[in-house]
Amino acid sequence: MKKTFILLIGAALAAVTMAQASVSPQTLDNLNTAFQGESNAANRYQAFAKKADAEGYAYAARLFRAAAKAEGVHRDTHKKAILDLGGKIKNFQLDEVKAGTTAENLQAAIKGESYERDTMYPEFMVQAKKDGAKPAIRALLYAQKAEAEHAKLYQDALDNLGKNVDRPLYVCKVCGYTVTQLPANSCASCRESVSNYERIN
Repeated sequence: MKKTFILLIGAALAAVTMAQASVSPQTLDNLNTAFQGESNAANRYQAFAKKADAEGYAYAARLFRAAAKAEGVHRDTHKKAILDLGGKIKNFQLDEVKAGTTAENLQAAIKGESYERDTMYPEFMVQAKKDGAKPAIRALLYAQKAEAEHAKLYQDALDNLGKNVDRPLYVCKVCGYTVTQLPANSCASCRESVSNYERIN
């Protein structure tokens, strides 16, 4: 029994080592870029939320807080993928945040989310799939799906700024998917239980 267990552990470690060896430096660089981008986004959206609160836009403020929570999930998922694939987290400093008006901040957020949805994450996914890097594929896909929803929510908030219906917002703590209505059973993105959703105030 003990010998079988040792053999199983050895096989598992060998499989991990092989997976790490086959991952290109480009995928690890891409994950680090995504990690830094999501770290900055989480920080930026917190600042935007404070500005929206100050301007009396309660729903926009909550949306920015929800997105900040989601970007934090993506940041942590990217970090885990980097480490699981044998990479290292690169040192960096958060960008300085200069918040504009809430309308300007929503426009900036739409631009950033649309770029990640349409350009950055699809390009990173191509390389991750070439490498067969499952942790990277999963992390990138989770983020891309959530950014697509964020872009829609931000556009709606901008289109209706000042007359927004004050809807609740929920964020999946597994993948960062963000919704205004809880799914019946499982997350539409990661398929994990709806119990993983957190309501954002």
